Amino acid sequence: QEQFVESGGALVQPGGSLRLSCVGSGFPFSDEIMTWHRQPPGKAREWVATLWPGGALMYTDSVRGRFTAIRANAKNTVYLQMDSLSPEDTGVYYCQKVGSTTWGQGTQVTVSW
Repeated sequence: QEQFVESGGALVQPGGSLRLSCVGSGFPFSDEIMTWHRQPPGKAREWVATLWPGGALMYTDSVRGRFTAIRANAKNTVYLQMDSLSPEDTGVYYCQKVGSTTWGQGTQVTVSW
């Protein structure tokens, strides 16, 4: 059974940084395309980044240059390094593998004074 466990969310001031983690299990992690998503308050969930098994990365325009997605296959983990955070980055962050219909519990990121 596929499972995703996100962690690392917190309250952070604008301009600050956070590093999120997500451990995947129940599937061959190193072979799968992994994604990060977020759900801002009162809005639909949106795609943030994609990590291909070979190392390629893609980001949504609003985070490109500020966020860095990293995968550590030996740990079945993907990370999202978030820098220069703004209040617009507030939301619940999730990871998932492409093709899955399962979501984890997410981790809350709040950017505020």
